[in-house]
Amino acid sequence: MSQTVLVTGASSGIGQVIAQLLTERGFTVYGTSRKPTGTLVPLDVRSDDSVRACLDRVGKIDVLVNNAGYTLMGSAEETSIEEAKGQLETNFFGVVRMVNAVLPAMRKAGAGKIINVGSLAGITAIPFGAFYTASKFALEGYSEALWHELRPLGINVTLIEPGFVHTPIGEKTQIAAKPLSAYDGVRQRATAALGRHVEHGIVPEKVAATVLRAVQSRSPSLRYRVGTDAAWLPRLKSVLPWPLFAVGVRRTFAV
Repeated sequence: MSQTVLVTGASSGIGQVIAQLLTERGFTVYGTSRKPTGTLVPLDVRSDDSVRACLDRVGKIDVLVNNAGYTLMGSAEETSIEEAKGQLETNFFGVVRMVNAVLPAMRKAGAGKIINVGSLAGITAIPFGAFYTASKFALEGYSEALWHELRPLGINVTLIEPGFVHTPIGEKTQIAAKPLSAYDGVRQRATAALGRHVEHGIVPEKVAATVLRAVQSRSPSLRYRVGTDAAWLPRLKSVLPWPLFAVGVRRTFAV
């Protein structure tokens, strides 16, 4: 029987490609979006009511792919508490909300897969992306703890960790609303550098292929790193002295 997959944030980029690939491979896929068009299902991961309405419409879910999120750029100081909360509400608590919503049925079935799309930013910080980074670091710890808790119940948890990916997320990056002039030069360089790396990043199809691998696996790994930068940067961070590793990060982001 075809498994049912729910993909959040499927209107463009990685989520859209994941939904397309899984559909092509015979899965019953429900892609979701805050502003749905076509066959997309309405879902705002920040709203309990929206999550309940979505699951009532879709029914039983065998695989949940948490992909919804956005990037917020700005120095930590010039980012308001409200902006920081908004970033965490979508990128982190949105995942928590979705997981909590699907777990009762998965526990009853004694089976299920939860796939969280993280980021290289969950392993090493992006300058001027403190709260995006914080959301992805939080997702790392949450997913790892969840893996331990759900494994005895027959439910798999997987974290996808892509490096830079060439998607429209760079075009949709939000900037802190009240910039401080002291940061102007370095912020502009860091934001421009991030844009260049995204422009030359891997294609989202590589991320989708990794998600498919996890979905099809009988015993998927906790972590899958996608892209050369995602593979070697964590290794460098683990072996290099911090001052030397930090030089590399500062050069990468022109800070």
